[in-house]
Amino acid sequence: MHDLDLHHIFKLGLILVMIAAGITAIAKKLKQPYPIALVIVGAIVGLINIPTLDPLKDFITEGEVFNFVIITLFLPALLGEAALKLPYSYLKENEEPILALAFGATLLSFLIVGFSTIWVLGFSIPSAFVFAALMSATDPVSVISIFKSVGVNKRLATIIEGESLFNDGLAVVLFKISAFYLLTYLELGVVGAGYGLWEFIKVISLGLIIGGALGYGFSKLTSYYDDYPLEIIFSIILFYGSFLLAEAVHASGVIAVVVAALIFGNYGAKIGMSPTTKLNINNFWEVTALLANSIVFLMVGLEITRINLADKWGYIFPTILIVLIARSISVYASLLFIKNFPTSWKHIINWGGLKGSLSIALVLSLPRDFTGREEILIIAFSVVLFSLIFQGLSIKSLLSFLGVNKKEEGFKEYEELIARGHRFESAITEIHTVRKKLFITETVSEEIIKQYEQELSALQIKIEKLFVKYPILKENQQTILQKHALYAQHEAIEKLIKEDIITSEVAEQEHNQITDKLVKLEELH
Repeated sequence: MHDLDLHHIFKLGLILVMIAAGITAIAKKLKQPYPIALVIVGAIVGLINIPTLDPLKDFITEGEVFNFVIITLFLPALLGEAALKLPYSYLKENEEPILALAFGATLLSFLIVGFSTIWVLGFSIPSAFVFAALMSATDPVSVISIFKSVGVNKRLATIIEGESLFNDGLAVVLFKISAFYLLTYLELGVVGAGYGLWEFIKVISLGLIIGGALGYGFSKLTSYYDDYPLEIIFSIILFYGSFLLAEAVHASGVIAVVVAALIFGNYGAKIGMSPTTKLNINNFWEVTALLANSIVFLMVGLEITRINLADKWGYIFPTILIVLIARSISVYASLLFIKNFPTSWKHIINWGGLKGSLSIALVLSLPRDFTGREEILIIAFSVVLFSLIFQGLSIKSLLSFLGVNKKEEGFKEYEELIARGHRFESAITEIHTVRKKLFITETVSEEIIKQYEQELSALQIKIEKLFVKYPILKENQQTILQKHALYAQHEAIEKLIKEDIITSEVAEQEHNQITDKLVKLEELH
């Protein structure tokens, strides 16, 4: 019977992966943010009665299952993947806004939402601050995947990513203190405040220490091997090990993973990874993150439909308003003293502070007998739904409206010239094809071809002038050519090995050299 249960769970899991992958594939083809598409489809599937999917819906929406899948199974992987790819130099360059948002904005938002919920909705102190902790975090899973799909300026993306990775750990700590210790601390007065502060510092410091020690240890370990499948296994053990070890000693698992992955992706990559290993580790975690993200957002959509919102609208609208106002105040106030910070970026960071799967997983982890659990569940789910759908869908338009995604100078003119060049080249090719098919004389076709060739020469001169004015355009073209040349070399080696002209040992050696060059190209651009 036990085996049958496991078999049944695996089947349900596979159905979930198939649905999530299908929706993600369609959303990517239509160039839409796939997390939002998954939440919407998940909600629709949850609301419609599809008998064949009922076992799947029942299984996923069990609080314990949802909690385990999001927090224990996927969160370490998603945090690890994001932190692994964050260059330390980017974080260092943007440390002021990242720290101001991750600590200042999170604490400010926590206090504003907490006190407003007590005052406006009449919640008890623990309920209000548990909800405030859930709402003070920007969910890295939602934020990073949506910003990746809309394409954002690199520095702005780093700040948003840095904030969501670190404030997440902070919010989980605030959530645990609010849910389990707050009343005790309040009863103890000043001494209680001291205990609270100590607990807060202890949980974060321990997370930093565990993540730092394991990240350093595994970085050293990789320097003894040049074997990327083994090093991928090391990274899996590192992400999950640091998370579970930190949680076991009541430290912040989230902070432990982020720190461990940052060290492993920067220091570890420098001392112990060949370019081939780096590329393969990044590819492995990219696939894992895409799969995890797809399942997470579909599950969020399914989970949301289990909540009955019918008679709770009096709660829901004021709550959404409170959360939006608190986010705005905390973002603008915490970035007030950061010099040379574009105002348009502040607007993006404010509106892009999405809430997501983590908030839902945390609220579901509240004990069943926690006072006000149902109300917190309802308003948390409503804010997450509003955040993902309304904020998530409008972020692209906001980026365009504020001109944040404008390409570098010269790009538009360059693209127009390239487009025109392609038009003329295609026209010449077509004339040659038609001439052969319809036996049109050379005299007739040559005149038209000459006109197009003159146009092409004029375009070439304009492009050369642009290259002088904006050297980066020339670099981009050279990078494209070099990449294609390297891909062609890769294929040439594949042909030689297929035809038994070279041994697999030589092929691997050549492939590694080509991959190393590709990685260096990626790093330069």
